[in-house]
Amino acid sequence: MIKTTIIKLSMLVVLAYSFKLFAFESSFNYNSDNILILASAIIALALPYLLFVIYKLRRSRRQLRLSEKRLKSTVEGSGDTLWDWNIKTGEVIRINDKYLMDSTTLMGFPPNKGLIHPHDINNVEHLLKVHFAEQSAFFEATYRIKDTFGRWHWVLDRGKIIEKDANLSPLRMTGTVRDISQLKSTEERLNLFAKCVESLTDALAIYDKNFKLVDINPSFLTLFGGVREQYLGKDFSLSGYEQSYTDKIIDIVKEHEHIQQEVKLRNSERVLLPIEISIDEIKNDQNQITNYVIVYSDLTERKKAESQLHNLSNRDRTTSLPNRNLFFTDLQKLVKLNSHHALLVFDLDNFKKINDSLGHQLGDSLLAKLAMRLNKLTRENDVFYRLGGDEFALVMSDTNDIHVITRMAKQFLAAIATPFKMAGHELAITSSVGIVLFPEDGNTPELLLKNADTAMYHAKKKGNSYLFFNDTMNRQAVKRLQIENLMRFGLKEDHFEVYYQPKMNIRTGKLTGMEALVRFITPKKGIISPGVFIPIAEETGQIIEIGEVVLNKACRDVKKWLDDGLFSGRVAVNLSAKQFSLPDLTSRIDVILQKNELPSYFLELEITEGTVMDDPKDAIAIMRSLSARGIHLAMDDFGTGYSSLAYLKQFPLNTLKVDKAFIDDMKTERGRNMVDSIVTIAHNLDLHVVAEGVEQADQIEILKKLNCETVQGYYYSKPLSKAEFTEFLKQQQTKAAPSLITKQKKRLQSLIKVAKHTH
Repeated sequence: MIKTTIIKLSMLVVLAYSFKLFAFESSFNYNSDNILILASAIIALALPYLLFVIYKLRRSRRQLRLSEKRLKSTVEGSGDTLWDWNIKTGEVIRINDKYLMDSTTLMGFPPNKGLIHPHDINNVEHLLKVHFAEQSAFFEATYRIKDTFGRWHWVLDRGKIIEKDANLSPLRMTGTVRDISQLKSTEERLNLFAKCVESLTDALAIYDKNFKLVDINPSFLTLFGGVREQYLGKDFSLSGYEQSYTDKIIDIVKEHEHIQQEVKLRNSERVLLPIEISIDEIKNDQNQITNYVIVYSDLTERKKAESQLHNLSNRDRTTSLPNRNLFFTDLQKLVKLNSHHALLVFDLDNFKKINDSLGHQLGDSLLAKLAMRLNKLTRENDVFYRLGGDEFALVMSDTNDIHVITRMAKQFLAAIATPFKMAGHELAITSSVGIVLFPEDGNTPELLLKNADTAMYHAKKKGNSYLFFNDTMNRQAVKRLQIENLMRFGLKEDHFEVYYQPKMNIRTGKLTGMEALVRFITPKKGIISPGVFIPIAEETGQIIEIGEVVLNKACRDVKKWLDDGLFSGRVAVNLSAKQFSLPDLTSRIDVILQKNELPSYFLELEITEGTVMDDPKDAIAIMRSLSARGIHLAMDDFGTGYSSLAYLKQFPLNTLKVDKAFIDDMKTERGRNMVDSIVTIAHNLDLHVVAEGVEQADQIEILKKLNCETVQGYYYSKPLSKAEFTEFLKQQQTKAAPSLITKQKKRLQSLIKVAKHTH
């Protein structure tokens, strides 16, 4: 309207000036004065109005620019992009656009199709067509669009057709685009959390700040049954518990913001289950409590797993008895209660033989049957344990009555000794029992077990018996530990020496060989008797290292005497049971012989009767392997064990040694006959006979009559150190004639050559 008025006034002014010009220039007879007056009047009348209109026009433009500026600021502040789409021309005008320029011409449908994510185009096109078909009041779509840096953003695009042509075809459409990437991310996160809550296997309930139920997840209904509506709006409660208990839980949560409690609740099938409830506060940004979340965790499977784990860690798999771990735990409880009780420790005698001969599987079956048999004998408050291997323990609570304890020990020993019939075998075993009392024999589980083991160790010497612990045993145990430590130190510091006892020909009185004997000489304690340290070394396994020390030193010394021409016989070295059972025994001996460059001909190994009879078949194989190397073999202490003549003839032996006990008994006719029988058996098996422990002249005479070839003992010499034995060898040489010495040296050199060639 303003624009039209301005145009009319302008035309009027132009007309007036035209009249005026015409009056001056016209050649017609018009009254030019009148015309000028008229034109001036028209200008005078129109000019103020024209100026007013111009003023209003300028003010309107300023207001329009201000309005546009405010609109743009508002749009910028809102983060929205305004767009105006000329559908016919394809021109799109945008304000505050971060994706396109403010004004572009884009042909297509929709016009920004090239920037929309390929997966979202179809949906945008569909919604736009729906709006064009007037099936929706507004066009509204969410989709991903690419910015100028090539990054994808989620946007909310809303618009409306505002202009149509005469045929009602859309001409113009306007709207806004908003970046909702953050909202979309939040929405996706919330959806993820919602799905997590719904898929939780634990039941979950959400309460408001007044502990009224707001919502639950599907697992809640699976656990407790029912439908969602029956729970909504209800106060928090625990079925089967008093309201006071529930109120106490609520008070704790309000004070500490969290509680975790194990309760018993019935499930949908009315089965009472162990349930762990965990309650936490939910606060808003103003740190105000808005909700409480309660998680109900069914502990049934966890309890089963814990029970199984407890059994695995506290039960012996073979016998199903409580194991060593539980033994110490239970005994510790009794000690803390200061309750009188007795501890009986059982160790099966020679159980290793059953395992080795019949196999570990049958051995385990035997232990299981034994455990079942003995467990039936226990009193109501007693507990029977398997400590490991073939060692068991019985804890008798609330008693230190000697008669009750003794009766139980006897019952157990009798039950153990009753034979078992298994896999076609009748197996008979025995046991040794050590007994301690609390608090008399110890005030800790460790000390009680140690003292019970000590008593059991002493009972083993008697066999199939029981013994109560006493101070004497303790003193012996302490002494045993001291010897063990001394041996460990002695091996490290080379305190084990080798002494040699000569073996003499009974007819000629000449040296034929010697036996290497170990001596343990300590700097402070002096000489420790072999009878003291060897049994302990056998038990601890130290005998293996001691045996190798003796063998190495004996080979070294003999090689020196051979080189010096002082000796031409064999050195006999004792082989312990533990050494004999080593899988690499032969290779160990080979290494020592090679190290000292001693031919195997000059070595004889003495093996006790008991050692080879533990497992005769294996023993024969080992002995044949040693014999094949040229090493002589002697059976030591013959007659003291339980040799079978059937096996004796299979052993690849060279020598049989008669034990000192038989030699001492020769003063009786029966004793002489026994030695005569042994010598006869040896000769019939083509074995050389050595009598050991010979101390008297009359023993020499008897042995001569019985055709014994070699003797050793104090009658000729006590065991001698290396230096002493060197002198003994020299004395032996001086007794021989010079020609004999020369012959002996030649014979020795010949033997060495043959032995080296054979080795």
